[in-house]
Amino acid sequence: MPFKGKVALVTGAHRGIGKAIAGAFAREDAHVILNDVCEQQDLLNTAEGLSIHKGQCVAMRADVSRSEQVKDMIRRIEKRFGRLDILVNNAGIIRRGSIETVSEEEWDQVIAVNLKGTFNCCKAAADLMIRQRSGKIINVSSIAGKTGDITSAPGYAPSKAAIDSLTKTLARQLAAYGINVNGVAPHAIETDMSAEWSEERRRAIIESIPLRRLGQPEEVAEAVLFLASDKAGFITGEILDVNGGFLMD
Repeated sequence: MPFKGKVALVTGAHRGIGKAIAGAFAREDAHVILNDVCEQQDLLNTAEGLSIHKGQCVAMRADVSRSEQVKDMIRRIEKRFGRLDILVNNAGIIRRGSIETVSEEEWDQVIAVNLKGTFNCCKAAADLMIRQRSGKIINVSSIAGKTGDITSAPGYAPSKAAIDSLTKTLARQLAAYGINVNGVAPHAIETDMSAEWSEERRRAIIESIPLRRLGQPEEVAEAVLFLASDKAGFITGEILDVNGGFLMD
């Protein structure tokens, strides 16, 4: 297996797309660090549920918006495993509303977790990966970063657009150290967020997708696995669409 023995950190791994990504690496016999801000026992339960596979699954609670917590998490990973091969920045939050209703506090929360959290993890992981002279970073963005969004409060789409730009910037800056930096941009994935949709909206979204269905978290995970693999060794700075053909760019 191409990921056997590899060390992968997945943020926002307690549920949804993050849990699917962590599970995919675990099935490939990687050592997986699951990060989230949920209760430690809940995160431990998720890790234990994935530990039926050969790779180790470790729970590390940390708030990605707090740089010191992120640095400490990376130090713990290096102490335990000696390296970090893969970082998947999946942690993110969304707020609903419009420019008329969104508060400054809600804006700050979304930017702090989505954008600053991605930056914090990239910076801390890059320090270790530069010393290794190898590594794969995959940032989970969103179609909203490319198209804008009318369903979320201002803050979410700009945070994802900035993640796309950060991905390309780091791809250029870290290439000399053998580090690939890419992103995936999902749309209409069956998660807790999509569970909030009304049946009418669900039908409308499905009708707008050429493949005429919603995506599954596991399909995003497979895209992440590809970008983290040696098969994608000559790909960097790419934002891979996972959207059933809704946006073809």
